[in-house]
Amino acid sequence: MAYLAFYRMFRPDTLDKVVRQEHIVKILKNQIESGKIGHAYLFCGPRGTGKTSVAKIFARAINCEHPVNGSPCGKCATCRALSEGSNLDISEIDAASNNGVDEMRDLREKVQYPPVAGKYKVYIIDEVHMLTASAFNAVLKTLEEPPAHAVFILATTEPQKIPATILSRCMRFDFKLIPQHDLEGLLKNIFAKVGKEYEDEAVAAIARAGAGSARDTLSIADMCVSYSTGKLTYEDVNAVLGSADFYNISKAVRMLLSDDCGGALSCAEEIFAGGKGAGVFVKDILNFLNSVAVAKMCKNARQILNLPEEMFAEVAAAAEADGHKILRATEIFVNAEGDMRYAADPRVVLETAILRCTLPQDDYNIDSLISRVSALEKKLADGNFAFRAPAQTEASAAKSAPAAKPAAVPGQYSAEKTAHAAKPSLAAEQSAQGVQTDFLNNRNADNYRAAQPAAQKSGRAALSESNEEDVFSSQKPAQSVPKPAPAGATAKSVHASLLKALRTTHKNAVLFTLCADLTCCQEGQKFVFYTENETVYRAITRQDNQRILADVLAEYGVTDFEVRLKKKDDGLARALGVLKSNFGGTDIDIK
Repeated sequence: MAYLAFYRMFRPDTLDKVVRQEHIVKILKNQIESGKIGHAYLFCGPRGTGKTSVAKIFARAINCEHPVNGSPCGKCATCRALSEGSNLDISEIDAASNNGVDEMRDLREKVQYPPVAGKYKVYIIDEVHMLTASAFNAVLKTLEEPPAHAVFILATTEPQKIPATILSRCMRFDFKLIPQHDLEGLLKNIFAKVGKEYEDEAVAAIARAGAGSARDTLSIADMCVSYSTGKLTYEDVNAVLGSADFYNISKAVRMLLSDDCGGALSCAEEIFAGGKGAGVFVKDILNFLNSVAVAKMCKNARQILNLPEEMFAEVAAAAEADGHKILRATEIFVNAEGDMRYAADPRVVLETAILRCTLPQDDYNIDSLISRVSALEKKLADGNFAFRAPAQTEASAAKSAPAAKPAAVPGQYSAEKTAHAAKPSLAAEQSAQGVQTDFLNNRNADNYRAAQPAAQKSGRAALSESNEEDVFSSQKPAQSVPKPAPAGATAKSVHASLLKALRTTHKNAVLFTLCADLTCCQEGQKFVFYTENETVYRAITRQDNQRILADVLAEYGVTDFEVRLKKKDDGLARALGVLKSNFGGTDIDIK
């Protein structure tokens, strides 16, 4: 006798042997025992879950003279006749190769003939979704009102492709994917029958690769038994599947989540040296990251993943990483898997994905920014963030500030002095990033005042009344706590003072990074901080960050402030408003 593959040799011949489709088996058993047989059934579900096997068992059971517990007895004359390949009462049709209207018309003519040996003539149409629209229309009337002796069983993996007129005329049964635990039990039972020794990890690896399909699982098991002459090991299964070693993948993922670019590339090189392709490596990485996400989010992850103890320990260790970093790595490799289909060299796509995953500081998108902020928050929470000493900060600020100029002659007005008073020192400019627009507006205003004598007089009067001074002036002694700015302080100087206090006094690196993106201006007595980045806006307006901002600004006498998210196209209108406020009474025409 010719050799039979495992999935054919161990195909269930009774409903009791069907694996994990209890909801379907119970209904079919009750119909067989009560004799209430329908005229059309639709079996749908993923491949390898038992649709065709259950259809054949049901076809024999409804024709059996003495069914046992809803299954054919296999001993009566009808069962023996149906077991022969030449029987005419059970017809199995492959709709993928017989999908035309002519085949369905031929079926419609044959269905009128009565059965030969049993009570019913059963037509099993596999992959019925492959029929054409004309073929569906040809069989529609017969399916709605078939002869009393005819039973149709339609099987498909894609029920959404079947017309609604067909679906409404059938009893639909949805087959489920088989859990890994049940597949492992099926494998152990089969290995015991064939006398094959095995490791539990090997059985678990085969069941995981089967992905809920009994046929796929048995096909892989058949190859593994042929590959290994002795005891079946986990390494044998990996060799058959072409997968990378679980522990090598675990090491690579840990490198990715710890931003170790060199280590991750080295792990990839080791896996390539073992003969594994880039596509297999990405697939294994995604499977491991999925397990890591389950371990991080689910309390019963051990039961869900159903991994051996040592493997689960590897997954749990990787799950200690930041959740956003796990999600970002998963998204990067999902995109890389799609890009590999169109790449001339998939390895380049893979290594690019590793670089993006391990170098978030060089990636200028929102996800990388969030990842960097999360890393800073984690360092602050752990207490291992290194700050510069306040004395060093003041010394560097004093070194970068310009030297004191000689006192001006009384009554003599200097445009250079006005410009110096209107803008902060070099240290303040380096700290207050994002205020370039305000600086340009103020510098143009200074040039305009220098050219107009009338504007000079008003500028001197305003300067003498406000006594504006630079909070970062190098002529003042260095202090660890900055003094409050006068009431007439400009928006730019307040912003610079805020950044300095966050960097030196309060030592809040995260908030300092966020506030450096802000632009400050005045609306009456209110100081308004703008940002165009929605992520920065959401982070700063958190309740805890707002409280810190209020405390810092209160040290400078600023109690009325607001953080706003502005549109990217309102810069011109705001700059025009600043010009008009600085040059009141002067006609300004913008072209």
